[in-house]
Amino acid sequence: MAYLVWQADLDTGIGVIDAQHKRIVEMINQLHEAQAHHDRALLGGVMEELVDYTISHFAFEETLLEDSGYQFTRAHKKVHELFIKRVSDYRTRFEAGEDVAEELKGLLGRWLFNHIRNDDANYVEAVKATMHELTRDQGHGGWLSRSMKRFFG
Repeated sequence: MAYLVWQADLDTGIGVIDAQHKRIVEMINQLHEAQAHHDRALLGGVMEELVDYTISHFAFEETLLEDSGYQFTRAHKKVHELFIKRVSDYRTRFEAGEDVAEELKGLLGRWLFNHIRNDDANYVEAVKATMHELTRDQGHGGWLSRSMKRFFG
């Protein structure tokens, strides 16, 4: 059974961002599954993938905010930086042998949904106003294609 379930009120209406958020939810659910199997190696792998993907998502989102001219981009970045530091502390504790899965899973779920509903919701109008222009060129040289390749390979 899934630990987190996507809810309609989490949709920002920005397809690429919603898809990334949904992927993070899937990864948190994978963390939950790995925890249920008591497999430390699997847990470590899922944790690394989740942290790496989240950092890539933050970088992508911040670029989108900057390129959209969102006035509170710097504050949004600061929220991301503080969260990455918290998660890095969990990674350090895990590497030291501590069982942090339950605590990390709870933090990720609460923080993600709160962040989407509040912080991310605040930039939606600014991004939507410029999104059409940024994503008009859907080819390999367009903004979206370049940005996805840059941050997600």
